[in-house]
Amino acid sequence: MLFAATKGLPLLIEVGLLIYAIVDCIQTPVPRNLPKWAWLVVIILVPLFGSIAWLLLGRPDRRAGAVPWPATGTAGYPEYERPRPGGAGRSLAPDDDPDFLAGLAARREDETRLAAWEENLRRREEELKKGGSPEASGTTPPDDAGPGAPGQQ
Repeated sequence: MLFAATKGLPLLIEVGLLIYAIVDCIQTPVPRNLPKWAWLVVIILVPLFGSIAWLLLGRPDRRAGAVPWPATGTAGYPEYERPRPGGAGRSLAPDDDPDFLAGLAARREDETRLAAWEENLRRREEELKKGGSPEASGTTPPDDAGPGAPGQQ
């Protein structure tokens, strides 16, 4: 009875090995000794020996120390031990970074300029609703005449 149950086992092992070898070959970026298409032909035409040959001769060298994915300079390191881009020094906190602070100052200037333009627009709209013309009042904010004003180049 036990002999009859294990009759199909070699066939099952061969089919499993064939499927594994085909999938592994397809997923391998650069195989050894033959091009990928040639390995697929060998594995499919000579299933048992082709699969074993793929495992022994075709798979790329996968050593324990190699990190296959992600293939970046920081792979394999915990986040607190990762090498920093730009040098071995510590990264600066945002309030210590001069580029970040300069960006904040420029943003603050932009927001101030935008608030002045919006106030000027509201004032002009109110004067138009009242029936007066904004040019007649003679008041225009200095930002409208500056080199960075919208509509001027």
